[in-house]
Amino acid sequence: MSQKKSRSRGGGGAGGDDHEDLARPPPLQAVLLADSFTLKFRPITLERPKVLLPLVHMPMIEYTLTWLESAGVDEAFVFCCAHSHQVKEYLERSGWTGKAGPGSMAVTAVESHDAISAGDALRVIYERGVIRGDFVLISGDTISNMSLKDALQEHMDRKKKDPLAVMTMIIKHSKPSILTHQTRLGNDEIVMAVDPETKELLYYEDRADNSHLYVTIDKDIVTNNPTLQLHNDMEDCYIDICAPEVLSLFTDNFDYQHLRRHFVKGLLVDDIMGYKIYTHELRCAYAARIDNFRSYDTVSKDIIQRWTYPMVPDVICNHDCSESRLHRQGIYKASDVTLSHSAQIGANSVVGSVTSIGEQCKVLNSVIGEGCKIGKNVLINGSYIWDNVIIEDGCKVSNSLVCDGVQLRAGAIVEPGCILSFNVEVGKNVVVPAQSKVSLLPQPSNEDSDEELEYADTNSAVTDSPPFSNMRNNGDQATVPSEEDKSGTSETGTCGVVGYIWTSGDSGMLEEWRQSIAPIPKEKLEELQHAVSEDDGSEDESNNATLPDKDDSSDSAVEDDDPFLKFEKEVEETFQRALGGGVNRDNLILEINGLRLAYSLQHADCAGAVFYSVMKSALVAAQSSNDTLLKATEDALVKWKDLLRNYTKTVDEEMEILLKFEEMCQETTKEFSPLFSAILPALYFKEVVTEDAILRWAEEKEHADESDKVFVKQSEAFIQWLKEAEEEDDEEVGEEE
Repeated sequence: MSQKKSRSRGGGGAGGDDHEDLARPPPLQAVLLADSFTLKFRPITLERPKVLLPLVHMPMIEYTLTWLESAGVDEAFVFCCAHSHQVKEYLERSGWTGKAGPGSMAVTAVESHDAISAGDALRVIYERGVIRGDFVLISGDTISNMSLKDALQEHMDRKKKDPLAVMTMIIKHSKPSILTHQTRLGNDEIVMAVDPETKELLYYEDRADNSHLYVTIDKDIVTNNPTLQLHNDMEDCYIDICAPEVLSLFTDNFDYQHLRRHFVKGLLVDDIMGYKIYTHELRCAYAARIDNFRSYDTVSKDIIQRWTYPMVPDVICNHDCSESRLHRQGIYKASDVTLSHSAQIGANSVVGSVTSIGEQCKVLNSVIGEGCKIGKNVLINGSYIWDNVIIEDGCKVSNSLVCDGVQLRAGAIVEPGCILSFNVEVGKNVVVPAQSKVSLLPQPSNEDSDEELEYADTNSAVTDSPPFSNMRNNGDQATVPSEEDKSGTSETGTCGVVGYIWTSGDSGMLEEWRQSIAPIPKEKLEELQHAVSEDDGSEDESNNATLPDKDDSSDSAVEDDDPFLKFEKEVEETFQRALGGGVNRDNLILEINGLRLAYSLQHADCAGAVFYSVMKSALVAAQSSNDTLLKATEDALVKWKDLLRNYTKTVDEEMEILLKFEEMCQETTKEFSPLFSAILPALYFKEVVTEDAILRWAEEKEHADESDKVFVKQSEAFIQWLKEAEEEDDEEVGEEE
């Protein structure tokens, strides 16, 4: 278990060499905003600041601070406003603040209760006079494993040539959905124009009008920049490298509130000062900001699947959480978990310390916190259960977030997209409708509609939020609120829920799917597809068209969450780039190994995925006849034999190829099915698999169902030949002895 140590790295000690002090570069500083100034995580953030919400058992801010330290930051100033006492207490308890040793990052909390925006926060930082040079600006809900070295060097080099270069924004490729105009993080599509040579940002729009298939750019931008790249496939990572002038610009312009909507856009249209913003595109590293519940879900899955390495559960930990151990299929479990023999923990799941899971339970693609008690016959799918939650027998929780201390009584059902805030109680057999938000605290009445000016203050006035009088029981029978329920109290009535249901904003429940933990409903995608078809005047053709963005459909959401399918797809794409010359063959194994580590898979998984890619290439190269397909397959096996052998060091790994070949012939590439008995000898004679693997594969099929013996029977002659050859070899060895 790693223990964070805070430290301050000041200038040299008394009596130090003045020349050394002058030669020493200034410390790299960072400003971390521990308040997002938005209400997107309400009602949860009424009781706990967003940066302290658990993300795969670890507070969000822990990931951010750990990355800053690993990236070489010397001093970090954590600006906290709402629930500032909780943030300061966490920093002290976790060892980030206080005196530090060499090589560590000094962390200082900067507190203000008057700030209502990021602009106000930076003005406070400027007034404190703590920033002495260029600094990293980041939000405390940002997860990254990137190296700052290249981006910092680019920033510094540009400043030497042009003092007006005041900011470098980190961006990365993230193609939005064709239908929803959202990234996979649930954010709206961003449109930006960048100079392809200098990487200067020329245009930025994060609220593009998607009702039109064009954007309006000032003609001066086009006139002054003969070449520019217009992107709608970039994601803003909200990691900025800033010159000190950025702070003074916020101080001089009190109308700068939002970092992008006001500051960035303001500089881009300011012809008087002439300040410039540049971009640095990430190619391989990970960076993402958790801006809403959908991005919370997406980033959690990325962490579990190790895209964020080393920011993963079995590497990064602090005193507040127990150490997790990684098991096969991306399953993390603490050592003291009590798990019934009949319980099932599915791939990409995390179970915390001192948690017990009862008989016949299923936990699929979910995170279970510490100290939870899960009863019998419980189904938890695609959900996030925080600490000390009690879920009694027969409950079902789907694609929802359940906070600390929640109690679900026997038979309760939580439908997709629900948020149950701290200590909410759901009664026996009660069904919580999809997209519901429930809290013990009533809903404030004075919520500001301007995103950046929303201030999470628990002293806000409250509305008469209704209790869960619109809940229904497990039998779908309508329930009637009691007199206490009608009066607006949170007492348990006949609805069986202690808590208030929060109403949606102006967009209403119909828009909740956009930033929900739940997969986008198939009917919503079909509705959007229909609207697009009408706009294109091709409604008649749309009836037979497939959805352009199947990745967002609820049917394919399960496939997207399957690490094996995603890994196989990534390997195939890498292999295709190697075929096209985009990847050097010497580097191909390195890239595949990197994918294997990212998905926490074995060599046998690589063997199957690489074999699939090789066979697909043969299928593409072949013509229509079986003869040409067989010839193309043999050529591909010869060409890529060494690559395959890199992942077939054992008989088990060789058998993975045979099992994968069976699967292909039955499901994905049935063109190979009639050629199985001809390709199997080719695999042997081309030294892809050994006779031991083939004979063991055939032996294991002896007791299988008839439907599983199709290819063994098809290859009986060759298998018999191998057996006889093996017997002859054994006899020769015996005679020699």
